[in-house]
Amino acid sequence: MIGGPVTVRRRARPAALLLVVAAAAWGLVVTRWGGMQATPGTMSLGLPAFLVMWTLMTAAMMLPATAPVAALYARTITVHRTPRMVAFTVAYLLVWAAAGLPAYGLAAGLGQAAKLPAAAGTAVAAAVFAISGLYQLTPLKDRCLAMCRSPIGLMLGYASYPRQSRDLRAGAHHGAFCLGCCWSLMVLLAAFGVMNLWAMVVLTTVITVEKLAPAGRRVARAVGVASIALAFAVFWVPALALGLTGGGMAGM
Repeated sequence: MIGGPVTVRRRARPAALLLVVAAAAWGLVVTRWGGMQATPGTMSLGLPAFLVMWTLMTAAMMLPATAPVAALYARTITVHRTPRMVAFTVAYLLVWAAAGLPAYGLAAGLGQAAKLPAAAGTAVAAAVFAISGLYQLTPLKDRCLAMCRSPIGLMLGYASYPRQSRDLRAGAHHGAFCLGCCWSLMVLLAAFGVMNLWAMVVLTTVITVEKLAPAGRRVARAVGVASIALAFAVFWVPALALGLTGGGMAGM
């Protein structure tokens, strides 16, 4: 039993590191952008500022659910664990930072859609909900979610990577699966407002439950069905899509 608690602490450190980074990202997002109106669009941010905001936001939302994977990967590292886990995390976040480029284009497009007549904005909101919901029900979503939920196979593959680039490649590879799993949920922020803090909290909870809870796959499918239902409901309840439909909830 000697050394048991030390081993547990060492295994917990990578998860704790990611949770600390996520908490810091939440703090920065709330204090810097939390007071902005939750409307579709880029919030008048240029591309560099939007990418900074997007990267912090995705760190806040994604890292809590990624912490167990990071802890599992850390168990494959015998020396220089902390700097190598930093490299893994940075590569993971760089994938999401790159996803900020199409996210900026989508946000800019929806910002223009918000200026259209209410009927057109409602149709755009319905399309966003439908695309998100349909992807949630696809085999690709299932595969990416399975890799995030049961990453043992990934860990075996990462062991074959060259040592010099292993941590960066592993972080980027897992980030790509995470992006494939969660982009459909992040798209919902386009309808609710990129900096809608309530939507961020709800989606962070959904992402974490999908990846970590025993019923995660069923939750993913339920969210898909609910999103498709919203695609129809928004025609009767325009306020479901902030700012796009003239529903009057943009300041929420």
